[in-house]
Amino acid sequence: MLTKRIIPCLDIKNGRTVKGVNFVNLRDAGDPVELAKQYAEKGADELVFLDISATLEARKTMIQMVLKVAEQVNIPFTVGGGISSVEDVDILLKSGADKISVNSSAVKRPELVNELSNKFGSQCVVVAIDAKQVNGQWKVHLAGGSIPTELDLFDWAKEVEIRGAGEILFTSMNNDGTKNGFANNALAKLSETVNIPIIASGGAGTIQHFTDTLKVGKADAALAASVFHFGEIEIKDLKEELKQEGVSVRI
Repeated sequence: MLTKRIIPCLDIKNGRTVKGVNFVNLRDAGDPVELAKQYAEKGADELVFLDISATLEARKTMIQMVLKVAEQVNIPFTVGGGISSVEDVDILLKSGADKISVNSSAVKRPELVNELSNKFGSQCVVVAIDAKQVNGQWKVHLAGGSIPTELDLFDWAKEVEIRGAGEILFTSMNNDGTKNGFANNALAKLSETVNIPIIASGGAGTIQHFTDTLKVGKADAALAASVFHFGEIEIKDLKEELKQEGVSVRI
């Protein structure tokens, strides 16, 4: 039985970790390298860093941060935000990232997923999908959730799997930052649609929410930000509870 993963997510802006609700109202949550180190020590399985201000200047800051994180942590970490070419990925992987995450750039040019998978292997390629339920349909949104598309979540997930994605990071925009639980119905349907691992994102507020998404939502990993950043849930407590609930986790 494959162990389920717990993944803190660090949204990075101007070299700092930030957190908002429904993708807005950002507040500072600390130094990303320090947080990464703490999470690795506290039992996180992986980390995700998303550069939410991916300008050229931010990109340079990000590379410096990746180098520092690689020195400090011994768990895999994924980097995303503004990645749009093989060259971008090459630099980040050489700086120490284990995987990269693409989102808007893959929707705009789907061949990018093929190119990255062919060059670096599918195990390095995470496709992040931000989707929102609109009139009962899950629609993909771009640019940090600000641009709606007509793309269906499940169709797009299947397409990126075929193109060589190794993993899908699905964020429900309806649930993000609300602490009301993950979008488990959509996650369960997603797990039936594709055969690659799915990371659930958006909505963690309690330990029960993690249990539900890993069992009911059939997610392979659960990602969260503020509940970890602000000390509302300790990873050690979370994993012990999950184990008691029969969820296989690495302790």
